[in-house]
Amino acid sequence: MYMVGWSKQEIPIQPKGYAMFGYGMWTHRAYEKRTALFARTFSIREMNATQPLLICCLDFGCITHAMRSGVVDVLKQKLAEHFDEQQLVLMATHTHSGPGGCAYEALYNMPTPGFVPEHLSAVVEAVVQSVLLAIETEHETEIRYSTGQFDENTPVAWNRALKSYNRNPDVIQRDIHETHLALNREMQLLGFYRQQQLCGLISLFGVHATCLSNQLNAYDGDNKGYAATISEQYLAEQGVDQPVTIFAQASAGDVSPHFHGPKQDAIRNKIQGEAEYQYAQQNGRYQSDLALQALSSSSQPLEGTLDAVLSYVDLSQVNIPVEFSQGVKNAKTSAACHGVAFFGGTPVDGKGAAKPITMAMSLLSRQVRKKRLANPNAPDYDKYHALYSSQHPKDIILESPDNQLLGKDLDVQPSFLDPLIREMNRQVKAGAIQHSPLVPSVVPLQILKLGQLLLVCCPGEITTTSAQRVIQTVYQSSTSMSSQYVCIASYCNDYMGYITTNEEYQQQAYEGGHTLYGQWTQAAIQYKFQDLAQQLSLEKSMRSYDQSTRPAQIPQHEIDLRTNFGSIKTAVR
Repeated sequence: MYMVGWSKQEIPIQPKGYAMFGYGMWTHRAYEKRTALFARTFSIREMNATQPLLICCLDFGCITHAMRSGVVDVLKQKLAEHFDEQQLVLMATHTHSGPGGCAYEALYNMPTPGFVPEHLSAVVEAVVQSVLLAIETEHETEIRYSTGQFDENTPVAWNRALKSYNRNPDVIQRDIHETHLALNREMQLLGFYRQQQLCGLISLFGVHATCLSNQLNAYDGDNKGYAATISEQYLAEQGVDQPVTIFAQASAGDVSPHFHGPKQDAIRNKIQGEAEYQYAQQNGRYQSDLALQALSSSSQPLEGTLDAVLSYVDLSQVNIPVEFSQGVKNAKTSAACHGVAFFGGTPVDGKGAAKPITMAMSLLSRQVRKKRLANPNAPDYDKYHALYSSQHPKDIILESPDNQLLGKDLDVQPSFLDPLIREMNRQVKAGAIQHSPLVPSVVPLQILKLGQLLLVCCPGEITTTSAQRVIQTVYQSSTSMSSQYVCIASYCNDYMGYITTNEEYQQQAYEGGHTLYGQWTQAAIQYKFQDLAQQLSLEKSMRSYDQSTRPAQIPQHEIDLRTNFGSIKTAVR
């Protein structure tokens, strides 16, 4: 038995025409609110313990360092010694129909446009209130672990990057008619029981929350939000007072809720407007039905200690041990770079620039690379040789922290090509991106221990096979803890783009183009999670790992310069 409480609080953000986060589309703006967006929290502690594990999931596209640090600062004040930030995890459902503008880093706020402080304040307030109420409602509760398997015929998820997936030697090769099998169709579940009655749950299943397209204009929780609402309604009908259910993400990086296979575009185009909301609800219902069914059958009670470790890692400079680099010596990550494939988007879910444009981008990118590497005696040769070795074979378009686009400063690019480039130019010329990074480089990695279960909390969009490798490594590193189960949760605590395997990265599909720190990104994550798992297996007094590193402070005056205080003159409905 544990002491467990739960709560959900609406995130009070009203649609005012700001662009939503996820698709990166200048025109994807919110003028309506279709469903409420919530912060849902479980507070879990051992009997007589003072500091709980806090698991909070937001109906949001991602978590940012600004969101997490804001929550941590307030909870430190309100809970004092009863709060341990290592035992707090913030997750996102990754709905693409939620607010943006909540990051201090510049890039992913461009469409919004800019940083929106009222959005960040609303998130922090909702999370804090949800956490405090969850703590107040703690009672003796049994936690049970269970799994459910989607039937092959349940149309809930498909792999959207099959060529990349099939490059992995540790998968069953699938053809274009089997994209629904090229993913992990298992759902991991925690059920919370009082007097033998299911009162709440946490579901982990990876599928993008992109049932709703970038042609809609309303805030909505998408499939994960509908799954939670349907489950909570069911439990309320069973007599549960104020039930809370979290439907979080697992290995969703290469997994879509839309059919990927023959005639995929024609099939997707038949789902438009109101039909998209019905499609999202049905996908959510599939997830809710499986969760409730699995928890009504066999399950395993969790017993034992609660614990957590969290460490910030600079992913721009990780030296990869040969056991994680396929024997390659001197493998290393690099500064964050976005590739051509990032701008090309994904099939079905979110198409980007047209092929002629991406082909031109590739040509220009290769010219920049050739020029930079032409003279081995040039002052910057070693720097660029290391960068391209790490990022190979990516055709680099955007570089952080040098803040360059195709090898040139951001403010010299022709702004007539794209409204996002125009906004980027505006912010650079205003002095808003002089010392600020476009994206994070220092990100948090975290593992929670709940009895026999280890929950690996990953800040990125991790692909199916990448997640399996991380899970296997953590499991092998945790044998001294007698851990029976290892699960992964994604979109946790910050946003670092994608995590593809080295083999997938070579394909340079969208996911590889958005794997920021180069071809060894997944190896770095696997290596660092191994270290955390080993630390977690030690007594707290014996642990030795980095608990002090944090992202560098971003100049407040630059944040102010790219803050839009509600005037959205550039938005056109």
